[in-house]
Amino acid sequence: MEIARVRSSARGRSDVVAYGGMAFIVAYDPDAADGIEAQTRNCLRFLDAKLAEVGSGKNALLQVTIFLSDMSMKSDMDDVWCNWIGPEENWPQRACVGADLGDDITLIEITAIAAQIA
Repeated sequence: MEIARVRSSARGRSDVVAYGGMAFIVAYDPDAADGIEAQTRNCLRFLDAKLAEVGSGKNALLQVTIFLSDMSMKSDMDDVWCNWIGPEENWPQRACVGADLGDDITLIEITAIAAQIA
């Protein structure tokens, strides 16, 4: 089996690595919008696009880890997440953790594992 990589614009990493029917994805807001709700929406649009690139979708998400620069923003992020993820059939196993994301601009980053369904 061949490993497929969707390169990131960031040096030294890929946005997606797919192998054996599984996709491993990192999503972020490429626009670094103002506020957690806007960054979450942009991050999830980015995740949708990367899932589609490897023949997957949010209904095939298995595991998601959400990293927030400030856990006090979790409730606002959750509102956007719950609106995006949809019905219970789509719900992956999910964790949310506080993390230093390296700057004062990035509020959220998501890593995900999904099955390739197409």
